[in-house]
Amino acid sequence: MSKVSVLIVAAGEGRRFGAAKQFALLKGETLIDRCLGTFERNGAVDEIILVLSDLGQRGSIKGNYRKIASVVKGGVRRQDSVRNGFHELRARDDDVVLVHDGARPLVDGDLINRVILEASRSGAAVPVLALEDTVKEVRDGSVALTLDRSKLFRVQTPQGFHYGVLLKALEAAARDGFYGTDESILVERTGVRVNVVDGDPRNIKITTPMDLRIAEALLGP
Repeated sequence: MSKVSVLIVAAGEGRRFGAAKQFALLKGETLIDRCLGTFERNGAVDEIILVLSDLGQRGSIKGNYRKIASVVKGGVRRQDSVRNGFHELRARDDDVVLVHDGARPLVDGDLINRVILEASRSGAAVPVLALEDTVKEVRDGSVALTLDRSKLFRVQTPQGFHYGVLLKALEAAARDGFYGTDESILVERTGVRVNVVDGDPRNIKITTPMDLRIAEALLGP
């Protein structure tokens, strides 16, 4: 049975949010505690590596999470933070590594399990949602092209990979000085096929105070 490790990246400064959003309260619980609790309760997850912007923030983690194997300091950019956390892992090439945004507090066990299953089978998996809006490419203030939305999807986290696949992708990106917006683009550029699973519309990313209010509404009274 493959080992499953989770990197929870919560090292952002929250500039658009106006504060360190990972410690914002959602129904009386911080965003990061909600993430940690969900992965802690998942029976398929073996260990958690938590990446924070400041190790002094560890005292703000209220819960007692036995699966946290290490807490590490983040880097200048997200990809640096992922790499810092990844270096803490001790795994075999076919073990599974999940990377999750600490600003996605509504992730649930079914989504996590879908990603683990596909990543374990194929080596690389991401959850996606189909676009509902018409999408335009705009140049110089006017529409240049209407894109085929049937081929366009929004990508979420957690994203899952075999340890060896993500290791090669991170090494190649560091060697080339390449920075991507997520881990799957790093894997794609090494020639590895990234498969998709159904995402979850509730698994929103908290970027602004409005997103927090939306998350509160999704949780209900």
